Parts: sequence; C-alpha cells; structure tokens
Amino acid sequence: MARIVVCGSMAYDTIMVFEDRFREHILPDKIHMLNVAFTVPRLRREFGGCAGNIAYGLKQLGSEPVIVATVGEDAQPYFDRLGALGISREGIAVLPGEYTAQAFITTDLDDNQITAFHPGAMASSHRNPVAGKMNGQWAIVAPDGLEGMIAHCAALAEAGIPFAFDPGQALPLFSGKQLLQCLEPARVCAVNDYEAQLMEVRTGLSLVALAARVEAFVVTRGALGAWVFVEGERFEVPPVRPDAVVDPTGCGDAFRAGLLHAVASGSDWIRAVRLGAVLGAIKIASRGAQNYTLRHEDLVRRYQETYQEEWPWQ
Repeated sequence: MARIVVCGSMAYDTIMVFEDRFREHILPDKIHMLNVAFTVPRLRREFGGCAGNIAYGLKQLGSEPVIVATVGEDAQPYFDRLGALGISREGIAVLPGEYTAQAFITTDLDDNQITAFHPGAMASSHRNPVAGKMNGQWAIVAPDGLEGMIAHCAALAEAGIPFAFDPGQALPLFSGKQLLQCLEPARVCAVNDYEAQLMEVRTGLSLVALAARVEAFVVTRGALGAWVFVEGERFEVPPVRPDAVVDPTGCGDAFRAGLLHAVASGSDWIRAVRLGAVLGAIKIASRGAQNYTLRHEDLVRRYQETYQEEWPWQ
C-alpha cells in the first residue's frame, strides 16, 4: 500500500446549480459595472478542498494518504468524515480562531463555474510544516496558502521525496520566479490548459521549456483528453467517455489521485495519466467532489475499452 503525503487545502463546498447559462445574463458591454444575481434552485454542502478530494480518491484506490493541511475550529464534521473513510488526520493542524476554508460554487448548464472562496485557516498553511510528516513514497503539493506551498515544495525537495506540483487555482498568487522555484524540484507538474497558458505568461517560458524542467508535465484538456510532455516529446492521452456529465467539481483532484496512485505503484507517465483520466470520467458523473465510488471491475473495463490494453496493475 503506497503511502502518499497530500499537502493542500481542506474545505467545505457550497455548490449551487444555475439552471441556465451565464452568458445569457451577463451583458458584454456592461462588464465594467457588473451587478448580477443568479437564482439557484438547487444547493448542497459538500466536503472538499484539494487535499481532501485527492485523499478520498487515493484511499479508494488502495493507497494510504496522509493529509497535511490547516483547518479551523469548525473542522469536526470533516474529521468525523475522515474517520469514517479510514483516512488519518495526523498531519492536520487546527488553528484557533479560524474557519476552515470554504468555497461557494455556482455551476451553469454549460458546466462553467463562478466561485467565491474564503481561505480561512488555509491561508496559514505555512504554520503546519510538512517536516515530520514525510514518511511517504510520494507526495503532492496541491493548491493551498502560497507560503505553505512554497515551503512544502522546498521541504520535500530537501528530503528527497518525489512530488507532484499542482498550482491549480492558487496559480494567480505566484510570481514567475516562485512558480519556477516550486516547479524545478518537482518530478511532475499537473495543470489544466488554462493554467498552462497562465504559467507561460507568468514565467515568460513556453510550455515546452517549462516541461523540460520536470520529468513529466501534464496538461489536462477536459473533453479533449490530456497532453503529457516526457523526454522532449508530447504524447496525447484520449479522454475516457463518462456515463453522464453531472458536475465537474473535483474532477481535477480525482485525476491527480489516479496519477499519484499509478506512479507510486511503479507505472510510467502515460499509464498514470490514463488512470487519472478514468477517475475523472467516473467523478464527473457524480455531484460533489467526494461522492463517487470506485469499483475495480469498472476501472478495469473503462481503462481497457478506452486504451485497448490490458489493465497494468495487480
């Protein structure tokens, strides 16, 4: 069982569904004075945050995730959930006087999302150093407080633990210099296509040049699949067809769980990205980031049908 250190946010998600399209209600010539309200007949509250979501997927795959995160005094419901899932809370620090991070997400019928995010305790993630919690085969530094992400990357690099750098929605907080500081000691970087373009702008480097600084550079492209840059070449990984497109929230985190589980099990990068794509396709058919269920026979079937090769894991 692979032990994987998961550095990142834990959050409560309030998810709302707008039963129309944002573009029908936002006037392009009035963006400078935007004042718009969306009625959302459906609302639910979920457990989320990148670290919590990734750990959820890893646990279902059979890995042993160790979450390194900071939460507020309102975290007991999340701790109860982790206990029910069999996920350790040993690496999580509770910060007095803070709320756990909270996201308020509105999704329209085109799966576009508008999110308001209160970082709460997450902003002080540097107060919970990863040192002392690094007894793992692999690690990931996922979106979190900026200082914490930079510190975690440096500590993992110093300890010689291979890790994935996933700047995600925290990417706008980074300068180009800080991005390269975290990228260069990482083994793999995983971003979506928009984030890849933003990294190019922030660093002044092309995608090819950025990919040359890590062993593998993964760009997820939604329904178009993913690109994997390895050893100077770009490989295309086709998408896995989902049973339904219900909610994209947490799909990227499910993808990263599959990627991490695979590489920690000794897989090459292409097969690791394929497993990530399988998890993303399963997750998108469920509402919320932590409500999907992984069944071994379903994983095998989807993998083999999509990629026309035998299931490569025991």
